[in-house]
Amino acid sequence: MRIANALQALGYSVWWDEELPAHRAYSDVIEENLKSARAVLVVWSSDAAKSEWVRAEADLARQMHKLVQLSIDGALPPMPFNQIQCPALTSWDGKTDNGAWRKVEASLAELVRGNRTIASTASQASPAAAPSVLVLPFVNMGGDPEQEYFSDGITEDLITDLSKVSALDVVARNTSFTYKGQPMEARSLGRQLGVSHIVEGSVRKSGNRLRITGQLIDAVSGHHLWAERYDRELADIFDIQDEISKAIVDALKLKLLPSEAKAIEQRGTDNAEAYNLYLMARQHWVAGNDGDWHREELIISICERAVGIDPAYAHAWALMAIAQTHIRFRQGKTDVDGLPSAERALELDANLAEAHVIKAWYLLEQGQPEEANQEIETALGLDSESWEVNRIAGKVLFLQGRLEQAARCYEKATELMDADYGAPGILQSCYRGLGDAEGLKRAARATFTRAEKALESNPRDASAISSGAMSLAVIGEKERAREWAERAMALEPDNHILRYNIACAYVMELDDHDRALDLIEDSLMHLGVDHVRHAKADPDLASLRSHPRFAKMIEDAKRRLRISNAAD
Repeated sequence: MRIANALQALGYSVWWDEELPAHRAYSDVIEENLKSARAVLVVWSSDAAKSEWVRAEADLARQMHKLVQLSIDGALPPMPFNQIQCPALTSWDGKTDNGAWRKVEASLAELVRGNRTIASTASQASPAAAPSVLVLPFVNMGGDPEQEYFSDGITEDLITDLSKVSALDVVARNTSFTYKGQPMEARSLGRQLGVSHIVEGSVRKSGNRLRITGQLIDAVSGHHLWAERYDRELADIFDIQDEISKAIVDALKLKLLPSEAKAIEQRGTDNAEAYNLYLMARQHWVAGNDGDWHREELIISICERAVGIDPAYAHAWALMAIAQTHIRFRQGKTDVDGLPSAERALELDANLAEAHVIKAWYLLEQGQPEEANQEIETALGLDSESWEVNRIAGKVLFLQGRLEQAARCYEKATELMDADYGAPGILQSCYRGLGDAEGLKRAARATFTRAEKALESNPRDASAISSGAMSLAVIGEKERAREWAERAMALEPDNHILRYNIACAYVMELDDHDRALDLIEDSLMHLGVDHVRHAKADPDLASLRSHPRFAKMIEDAKRRLRISNAAD
């Protein structure tokens, strides 16, 4: 009511569901008003996020390019709305000088009146909002899809650099990358996301030669404020990145604080080749199939080359630790150890969150859950916006049965990486264990959408097919789920994590416990100590806990892996 009154005071005609007539079907009336409105303001709260009606109305507004949204209790909007700017308007007293409210005002003015300012004395007297920037993924112009990791890495680093400028609002990476490969008109995109400026560019890498272009566009007028082309050697990549960041700041007439200028210049390494190798390894980590151990082996090999060039490159040590830890605990190869790599990373950079969360995983496996959780708190405190940190923290929390905290981490990981279908896949198990049927279906829909997108670029991605199978089962398409499951296992018969995940679908939705037990037994025979702990904690397998065959499988796996009951 306060929001409606404030908008009416600005001269808008406002319709909301307090005005539903008694004699008509309310769904018809709502749809009519949604379609006739020039702008639709969706007010999110934790309750609204659970409402099918609110999400359906918001989705219609999004499709019609009329959506403006805000949160009144700090709750994140559900997917896919969490990929669109959503100011937080908590404890609002109705005053129009609130920064979040000014963003809402500006977006509504653009949609309804076609301008960026609102003709009201209160609004005109308000101080100007901070400039906001969307960095679109830089286009790989080299013609080689294998070089995509480099242009993506340049984009991510630029987003990170600009985010260090306190006077600038920067759209998060997950939102930015949803527009990858899509032709977008700057003014339309600015209206859709409520941003004042857009950065776009391209990268051409050929051997050691680079050509990088960048341009800053005013999202209101569509005019270019700055544009530059850099023809340099690969060794100059850090200088180019610094120059682009500072050129954008200068064009926006902002002043960098000395600490911000110093933070932008910190790259983790001064060696361009080591940096290139790290970007390559991280792309394999982001895009690879879960359960394909060649991925981890390749990442280790690439990171070893990177730290061989620059032994002080902490990020490369941490990424190598992640891959080594997965092989040790998930595959069961105890001769591979990621802890020394994580500790080396922390020697070089004590504030590297990824290394702290790897320590947490080791502490849990060593029977020290309290210490593990302290490391998780440290890691999330250092970098709550890290996809890797949230994925691994979610894993460690899940293994302890702390499903509510694990779900928060997997939600965040899902939000941070638009290509990640694994995080919303595990989120389904969390929500099932928490008894959240609506959250389960929401996560299943998100998983299936992402799996389908992954299959567009790689139709043989068995991990994506298995994730799609699990989601189809939750959604209720059981026959199609079985077809997808069998296709995934035919493509990768030796991917035992994939087979375990499919077993969960056979237990929960496909009503075939014998088939599920066969697949679980196969996975327990081939995977490591982490997998035994996961199977014991997984809510998806609750109905099998008392089954004699399941209990025997667990005991056999513990004997094979020499897991004592005390350690377990």
